[in-house]
Amino acid sequence: MEGGGNTSRSSGLGSLFGAGGPGYSHADLAGVPLTGMSPLSPYLNVDPKYLIQDTDEFILPTGANKTRGRFELAFFTIGGCCMTGAAFGALNGLRLGLKETQSMAWSKPRNVQILNMVTRQGALWANTLGSLALLYSAFGVIIEKARGAEDDLNTVAAGTMTGMLYKSTGGVRGIARGGIAGLLLTGLYALYNNWEHMKGSVARQSL
Repeated sequence: MEGGGNTSRSSGLGSLFGAGGPGYSHADLAGVPLTGMSPLSPYLNVDPKYLIQDTDEFILPTGANKTRGRFELAFFTIGGCCMTGAAFGALNGLRLGLKETQSMAWSKPRNVQILNMVTRQGALWANTLGSLALLYSAFGVIIEKARGAEDDLNTVAAGTMTGMLYKSTGGVRGIARGGIAGLLLTGLYALYNNWEHMKGSVARQSL
């Protein structure tokens, strides 16, 4: 009786920790076909294929896209362009300030003049790039809503219209130059963005 009690207690503890379930020895697994399924783990008694996550990690709302739209990216684009313009303008202002005051000795008036140049150039470039980013994002959102699709054509069209509107004060020639500049810049960006896909297509065609 005492031996039976020990056996029942050991089997109860074994089943509590998952060790009392049906085990699989190497002999049992030797005849199991592996085609279309993974072998059971001899330690956990769990099929490893159930541990592989084939679905997305996050649950998206119904109708939501996996990538951000142009409206969501507009804030990042405008803010990034403003910060980039401010940094570039500050460096350019420092260069111009040092160049214009190179004949002056290091003193407070020279430092103030250099600081004014840095501030002025930083604000100028931040305003310029921020305005371009705002126009580009607005045109991109409008074109996307009008066409009902999101592709590189929207990018090229938005860049071209942004250049044309930004240079509209220069007359017909200025509009043409701005449109060509926007077309080239956004065209190069679209080409860079699809470079890997284009190389894969060329490689498949060559085979």
